[in-house]
Amino acid sequence: MVQYFIDGGGFMWPILISLVFGLGFAFERAYSLLMSSIDSDKFYADVSDALEVKGVDAALELCNNTKGPVAEIFHAGLTKTHRGLSEVEKAIQGAGSLEMAFLEKNMIWLNTVITVAPMIGFTGTVVGMIAAFDAIKAANDISPAVVAGGISQALLTTAFGLITAMIIQFFQNFFVSRIDKLILDMEECSMKLVDQLYEIESSKGGKK
Repeated sequence: MVQYFIDGGGFMWPILISLVFGLGFAFERAYSLLMSSIDSDKFYADVSDALEVKGVDAALELCNNTKGPVAEIFHAGLTKTHRGLSEVEKAIQGAGSLEMAFLEKNMIWLNTVITVAPMIGFTGTVVGMIAAFDAIKAANDISPAVVAGGISQALLTTAFGLITAMIIQFFQNFFVSRIDKLILDMEECSMKLVDQLYEIESSKGGKK
């Protein structure tokens, strides 16, 4: 493998740098999404119980002690309960937009690596093919050994560029699926929370 890298020439270094660059952002996203993942159903049940039994302050304390986008959205909404349910919904929508932006942070750089690495590889191949044909012309020899050697060396950059793109593409697809699940959890739990707050408000109005 090392010999292939050396044989590929100078264009192998930008591809290697793009791979390291992509893996760095991939590990950062993996850690971030891991820290954002919680059992949203259990968390909602705990918040719901706290609201019913101890009130908003207890639910807020639970949100403060829990990490993740669902907890952040709940916290944003619950802090606005004294202003009315319309303000709660606005706060939840605003917090949801911020959390979605945070979840998708740095994903653009993974897309960049997936796009650029093969392009660098193709460029290296074109340059390598030109050099190979120049060598054939200079040697005045079109024997299979001379032709195959030059072309094989030129194609190495394309191979490494495509391998780099496939590795980063795997990470990106995994992250997209995780982000979609987190967003779905955020939406479902937010709807449940708003519905419960409406029920609590209605029950208070009925008692009056």
